[in-house]
Amino acid sequence: MSRRIVISTVAGAVVLAGAGAFALAYAGDQPPALTQSTARYAAPVADRSGSLSFTTEVTASAGVKSVKVLAWPAASSLTKEEPTAEDMAQVESARCTPAGGHTARCTYRVAVSRSDAETSPRGRWHVAVLATDEDGRSTLDTKADDFSV
Repeated sequence: MSRRIVISTVAGAVVLAGAGAFALAYAGDQPPALTQSTARYAAPVADRSGSLSFTTEVTASAGVKSVKVLAWPAASSLTKEEPTAEDMAQVESARCTPAGGHTARCTYRVAVSRSDAETSPRGRWHVAVLATDEDGRSTLDTKADDFSV
């Protein structure tokens, strides 16, 4: 093999290894990622309570520490000033279970009474989600999904 081919091959391997190391280092510094977010609202019927359930998958290389969920009406004061991470720190948490790799499937479920349903604003609602990983990095999605009341 000629000396030029060997040098070119070695140089190419060094460049690829460096790019791979950079990609791994960059991937480790990413905040949690939310995917497959779904909200479902069921109104109370007769003497049975209704429910709101929200499910999302959270991928975090450092592991998922917490997932906070807030449903809010689109026609509210929050439309002008959407929920902040500070606001979300005070809301209820979703329950998370491992879903493989660095991913957790997180579910939030709450019962909706007839009186809750009667006094809730009608129309479109948004679901806000704050996901925090074990290293303290967080992702806030103020409109992870929508549902109608």
